[in-house]
Order: sequence, then structure tokens, then C-alpha cells
Amino acid sequence: MAVTVNLHPWLSDIAGGQRRVQVAGRTVGECMDRVFERFEGLKERLVNPEGRIRAYITVLLNGENTYPEELTRPVSDGDEISFIFVIDGG
Repeated sequence: MAVTVNLHPWLSDIAGGQRRVQVAGRTVGECMDRVFERFEGLKERLVNPEGRIRAYITVLLNGENTYPEELTRPVSDGDEISFIFVIDGG
């Protein structure tokens, strides 16, 4: 099963400029683990020390917000995972 993980430009520097990565997995979390195995340093940007998605990141599956089950959401062949970085300020 192939799932596409779309890497935001803020992440593609770690991935050697790649913006799309094909991985296999049964859940969003498994797919993300495959990407983390390929690109050192990526996990630290997306996941906090407690193992949860950082508060300023929204994970999308086929354009749909996966909150609150980000990492456990099942995926299917051909699905796409993307990330939105929330900017806050004043």
C-alpha cells in the first residue's frame, strides 16, 4: 500500500529538497514513522518529547483534519498526508 506524505517547505530541507515521499503503513502514525526513518531530524520538528504531534501542527489526511486521532487514523492505498503549520502572533 502506497501513501504519499507531502512535506511542507519548512520540512523539505531535512529531506534533501523532496516535497513528496511515498511510504507504506496502516495508520498515519506508521506512515510518519517510515518518513522519520528516512530523514533524520524530521521527527523532532513534528513530534514533541511526549510523542504527540506538536500543538502548532495540523495533520491532514486527504485534505481532512485528523484531530484528535492524528496518529491512529487508518490510511488506504493512494491516500495523502499533509501538514499545516499554524502561525500565531500579534
